[in-house]
Amino acid sequence: MGAAVIDTLDREVRDGEERIRLEVTGRGLGVLTLCRPEKLNGWSWESSRQLGLLADRIRFDDEIRAVLLRAEGRAFCAGIDVTAPGGALAGRSPAERTHRYYEGIRWVHERFAAFARLPQPVVAAVQGYCLGFGFELALMADIRVAARDAVFALPETGIGVAVDAGGDLRIARDAGAGWAKLLALTGRRIDAPTAARLGLVQQVVPAAELEAEARALADEIAANAPLAVRAVKRNIDAFADAGLAEALDRTAMSAALTLTSEDAREGYAAKAARRPPTFDGK
Repeated sequence: MGAAVIDTLDREVRDGEERIRLEVTGRGLGVLTLCRPEKLNGWSWESSRQLGLLADRIRFDDEIRAVLLRAEGRAFCAGIDVTAPGGALAGRSPAERTHRYYEGIRWVHERFAAFARLPQPVVAAVQGYCLGFGFELALMADIRVAARDAVFALPETGIGVAVDAGGDLRIARDAGAGWAKLLALTGRRIDAPTAARLGLVQQVVPAAELEAEARALADEIAANAPLAVRAVKRNIDAFADAGLAEALDRTAMSAALTLTSEDAREGYAAKAARRPPTFDGK
């Protein structure tokens, strides 16, 4: 990926660079908090690195029996932070640039896999905007609790890129291929009750009750027998995620090809200028 984007060997988080915070309660709960509310918890290469570090930390901590994934502020995660340093990858040729994106996205997928495959169940508490990568992150959790004000969407095709973290695949798994295609091909936004009807959210609660309800659910899981809980999660995932690894590799290549396309350049420029994009398929 190159040092200009991120040091993949770095195991530290610098002061002021925290994207995700981990707190371990005395009741067997690990609380992961997206902590950049001023950026609507926008995602970046650095966010992915920190998620992987914290997943490694949680995995072998016997004190953590369940995980609550939550976010500060009015949005869970509004998608990619386009202002983050090192957002785009360079290359000496289109082929090299595509290759770097492919390897970079595969590296990100490995960080996500460490999180999604945690032995401890993860409960996500979602409020406000849950868009693009934010939606994909929530779908990596085992159970989702949404505030009534939550809004979900995969808007990537509207800016010229493929869905790159497997969110469309997870929607196909949980809601069916038709709904995955409708949401990913249109970029259409859905509210929390609709997400619940599709099986993408398991509970919808008033915004004021989101934290308490999600934490109570995670506490309830944490109170059960740890070995049994972990075995149940592994068994269900083995069934539900059959074929996911192969599909994610295709996803990485599709994302690399579209991220280096002229359409993506046009899509991002149009979004910045607040105008409709004109796509040429190149």
